Amino acid sequence: MRYKQKRRLKIAFIVGVIALAIFLYSFYGINLGLDLEGGAHIVLQAQETEDRTIDRETMTGIVSVIERRVNELGLSEPVIQTEGSDRIIVELPAVDNPSEAIQTIGRTAMLTIRNPEGEVLLTGDRITDARASYDEHGRPVVSFQLDREGSREFEEITRMYMGQRIGVYLDEEQLTNPTVQSVIRDQGQITGYANVREAEEHAVLIREGALPVPVEVMESRTVGPTLGAIAIQQSIRAGLIGLALVAIYMIFYYKFPGILAASSLIIYGIVMMGTLAGLQAVLTLPGIAGIILSIGMAVDANIIIFERIKDERNSGKSIRAAIDAGFKRAYITIVDANVTTLITASILAYFTSGAVRGFAVTLIIGILVSMFTAFLITRSLIDVFSQSSLIQTEKSFGANRGVQQNA
Repeated sequence: MRYKQKRRLKIAFIVGVIALAIFLYSFYGINLGLDLEGGAHIVLQAQETEDRTIDRETMTGIVSVIERRVNELGLSEPVIQTEGSDRIIVELPAVDNPSEAIQTIGRTAMLTIRNPEGEVLLTGDRITDARASYDEHGRPVVSFQLDREGSREFEEITRMYMGQRIGVYLDEEQLTNPTVQSVIRDQGQITGYANVREAEEHAVLIREGALPVPVEVMESRTVGPTLGAIAIQQSIRAGLIGLALVAIYMIFYYKFPGILAASSLIIYGIVMMGTLAGLQAVLTLPGIAGIILSIGMAVDANIIIFERIKDERNSGKSIRAAIDAGFKRAYITIVDANVTTLITASILAYFTSGAVRGFAVTLIIGILVSMFTAFLITRSLIDVFSQSSLIQTEKSFGANRGVQQNA
């Protein structure tokens, strides 16, 4: 009775893991990188000004502002990295029109409030928040709030220019030119927008701050997904062929346990896809290579486990004792081998970017999932069938001599 209860629990555990992975994949899907899905590839070059030179601090500031702008626009998993001393590469998957993205990510976006003579009275660095909304007449506006110092300055400006016009500019573009009708302190509105989308784009620019220096677009192109689609098809075909060959070998050499190992690899693939979806990771062509490599490591883990079980059986232990001892002996070997790879992959993920980082991150996820399936899924599958004659046979696990039932 106790064995049957444990068996039901292990079956429920396996089914639950598969169901969760399928749910995550169905709900979130897989984000594809620029090389697989296509999108926009933009190269920006920082421009030196009279007040500021191009150094590491400046470049870090540019990347930080662009990252915030892209995230606010809701674009999925962008790649933003520096190239050389003054260039920034921006890759935006699933963006068909680079020029529209450039209008937001590449604009200096310095907000200023000026008098009719063009004198700057207040700058946007005093703004703490800006959001698109509607005024009392249902017209799209950008509502903004100022910090304490900005509120004090804005109060003085509106009091000084009561009844006069002041201009609100984004870079050199005049957004609105209202007449001051009352004293304004910590908040205000920018009007004159044709639609709320335009207001939202300006709100992002104002809210996330101005670039430290202007940037110039050096390259802007759309990357088509054609090559990516071919790569996905070829990768899937290669992966299926590889899995089939591995399954045939495992079944031929380890008999029924080999079938369980092949089943474990299939579950590994399902769990891997569910994990990538749940983490909202971006799958690139190098990332696919990382998955295929981790499949090989998952196979290695099963082989190590089965060889340890075979050794225990050849030493004369019963199948139950051989399974327990074999897994215990295999744990240390598998962990040691995977930890060294994890360390290397972690270094790559931390110190690199782009394609190399995508490979490293996917490999890390794949290794962790392979250890999970080896230690829990494969073990559970073997335990479920541990009293079956399919495993009790002397040839199971590749055992090569008679077994004494003395342990």
